[in-house]
Amino acid sequence: MSTSDAADAGGIKRTNGEHEFTTLDSSDVYVGKILALRKDEVSMPGGGRARREVVEHLGAVAVVAVDAYDQVVLIHQYRYPLGRRLWELPAGLLDVAGEDPQRTAQRELVEEVGLAADDWSVLVDIASSPGFTDQSERVFLARGLSEVERPDAVGDEEADLVIRRFPLEEAIRMVFAGEIVNAPAVSGLIAAQAVLDGRAEARPADAPWRDRPRRLAARDER
Repeated sequence: MSTSDAADAGGIKRTNGEHEFTTLDSSDVYVGKILALRKDEVSMPGGGRARREVVEHLGAVAVVAVDAYDQVVLIHQYRYPLGRRLWELPAGLLDVAGEDPQRTAQRELVEEVGLAADDWSVLVDIASSPGFTDQSERVFLARGLSEVERPDAVGDEEADLVIRRFPLEEAIRMVFAGEIVNAPAVSGLIAAQAVLDGRAEARPADAPWRDRPRRLAARDER
């Protein structure tokens, strides 16, 4: 008996990608400033239902800023959940209502590392962990860099940032050596190398972003 026949005879009938996972009930567990946790009851193939715990997130952007010497700008930032500092890209949450993701990326590049860029494009969009969260990040490629003044007022974490430029090849080595583990940095750096080497093509800076999180931000608009 085939696996498919066995499923039909004694288990749940296969729906082969045609089932609609309808939300039957939803309730909040926690709602905070940058995330919310809700629990949903979802219709499953075979007529049953299952609980899905979902972390809602604002979404974020990150920037691979590459200068004329093919050096990339990284920041060393303390990340409390991991208990250590990580090498990351300049980045920030989509926490300003109505702000375009590219504008957020431009603002974060100025605020965190004191740079502006003439040329913007999209490298990758990342669904960080789609099994339990809608968190997604868009990683931009920024070129044509120029130095600008950083704002005087900074937050607690920004006050401790270390800013450094690495040759892109060295940053890629750090990725594969496990020295860079932040997801947008890993994917963004590898994508940037492919684009700059001519092996891939970046998208326009305003390219559609299908999985941009919106549910948490919409709570504040109610």
